Amino acid sequence: MKEVYEKGMNMFAVAKDFGEEVAKKAVAASIGGTLYDMGTILPEDTKAGDIRFILRDSEKGEEILRHSTAHLMAHAVIRLFPGTKVAIGPAIENGFYYDFDPPREFTEEDLPAIEAEMKKIVKENVKIERILMTRDEALAFFEKAGEPYKVEIIKEIAQGDVLSFYKEGEFIDLCRGPHVPSTGALKAFKLRSVAGAYWRGDSKNKMLQRIYGYAFSDQEKLDNFLKMMEEAEKRDHRKLGKELDLFMISEYGPGFPFWLEKGMALRNALQSFWLEIHRKNGYEFVQTPIMLNRQLWEISGHWFNYRENMYTSEIDDTEFAIKPMNCPGGMLIYKNGLHSYRDLPIRTGELGLVHRHEASGALSGLFRVRTFTQDDAHIFMREDQITDEICGVILLYKKVYDVFNLDFTIELSTRPEETYIGEIATWDIAEKALALACEKAGFSYKLNPGDGAFYGPKLDFKLRDSMGRIWQCGTIQLDMNLPERFDLTYVAEDGTKKRPIMIHRALFGSIERFVGILIEHYAGAFPLWLAPVQVKILTINDDVAPYAKKVYDALLDKNIRVELDDRVETIGYKIREANGKYKVPIQLIIGKNEMEKNEVNVRKYGSAQQKNESLDGFLSHIVEDAKVRY
Repeated sequence: MKEVYEKGMNMFAVAKDFGEEVAKKAVAASIGGTLYDMGTILPEDTKAGDIRFILRDSEKGEEILRHSTAHLMAHAVIRLFPGTKVAIGPAIENGFYYDFDPPREFTEEDLPAIEAEMKKIVKENVKIERILMTRDEALAFFEKAGEPYKVEIIKEIAQGDVLSFYKEGEFIDLCRGPHVPSTGALKAFKLRSVAGAYWRGDSKNKMLQRIYGYAFSDQEKLDNFLKMMEEAEKRDHRKLGKELDLFMISEYGPGFPFWLEKGMALRNALQSFWLEIHRKNGYEFVQTPIMLNRQLWEISGHWFNYRENMYTSEIDDTEFAIKPMNCPGGMLIYKNGLHSYRDLPIRTGELGLVHRHEASGALSGLFRVRTFTQDDAHIFMREDQITDEICGVILLYKKVYDVFNLDFTIELSTRPEETYIGEIATWDIAEKALALACEKAGFSYKLNPGDGAFYGPKLDFKLRDSMGRIWQCGTIQLDMNLPERFDLTYVAEDGTKKRPIMIHRALFGSIERFVGILIEHYAGAFPLWLAPVQVKILTINDDVAPYAKKVYDALLDKNIRVELDDRVETIGYKIREANGKYKVPIQLIIGKNEMEKNEVNVRKYGSAQQKNESLDGFLSHIVEDAKVRY
């Protein structure tokens, strides 16, 4: 490998000098931190240390492949559906999408034809070329081509700018790139679905047709992913929620879940655990009203930064808002009394019902709803307590997530570019405090610039479930701004009044979303402590009904969630239903032998093995077994 590569060298040649493996896998190059296509000619002599190749199986490499596959799909669409206008088509996690304005609406039946055309273009190995145009040249080109969405984007670009385009046969798209050298590099993809999407996400604009697809660096990765998606479909919480009688959604309340009896049993078990572990960690519990005066939301900043997501009403000619968040109510509770530096930290928890307006197209089971219970907590503290308190919250999160066997990573989200309140210097202090707390707790974090809440930076906890999927759940938000806006104070050691620092934090994110995640994580087969029905009693015939009722009453007396199935059905049918459909952790089979010996025949979920125990022996350990959280 050379120390310096001469001006005019092609990046393909440079990659070959880096090694055959690099040349084979490279899809783009980074020169001094800037990304370039592989067809780039070095503009000047460049040190080898300043060149890095992006390999197809790297995270960035797969992103480039996915973006190139979005272009490939658009190319296929304009071939098959002449007159289609193109909008935008980015890479997303595991794949890509592209928005179109076609002569007619696409259907799922169109996807195989589009995918076949994509494969045809791949076989043609069409060259992908980068083209530069001035803004005026680009406008003239796309106006002539009859592409209104591209024209709208280009008109927002400053005069005099030179724009980057990519040409792939008869398809040309506005794009900064980079892209793969030719369509032959794109072989592992699968179209997924068709959906409606408003242009630029605004419901006032035209509804476009969005086609989603998956793409990976090789076929094996794609095949493994599709298998995982097939398993995920079986675990879909909406499907299992219905089968297990956990929750329902009615046409009379889109986005407003109804919790059924079994769902409430599961939910109550989860909330009891939440209350118990928070009580042990120094939290006290409060409840704030669901509707509060508009003035409160103006003070908090929500009225000006979150108004479009809030439900409002009028009471006695005064405008009120149903709370989208619990924190302003928490401010009023703090202000209700005087506080000394000795009182801090004050940790308050609230399982607070909140409402947020979501577009109907975004609603999805328990994952995206319009009302949910946020497992909120607010911590008020002195500045010298910040690191220790946040560190304590992180360790609490780990303790809880470990119970569910959920691994996690942490992202530190910093100040938004525009929509934020408070001084930049205050934000800088808060961001450094979050970073230091992660380090003290022994956790690394990934920086997520500009994604903080409007009132403060935050730590987001990304959970990995039993299938390796990532879920956004817990969050810790450090807030030095709301205490200022609400004029919160405490009496310092020297007798002066000082401003407390505040943490907003939610461990589950919301009860609804977390239950949805747990349904899919466990595939509906919940551990004993969490299961809606912990024990199901199955009778072999009517003769044993009195004894079965005795067993039922004894378990009920010990606060075990138990059901009695004494229907006139075969025992095989009852077992299949309890084990296969409802996934009950423990099934007790009661026949004549068990009744005569005062025993129960114990069968556990997922196992064909059975064993007989004395009723007293079973009752003595089931209570302790049900307490074990794992």
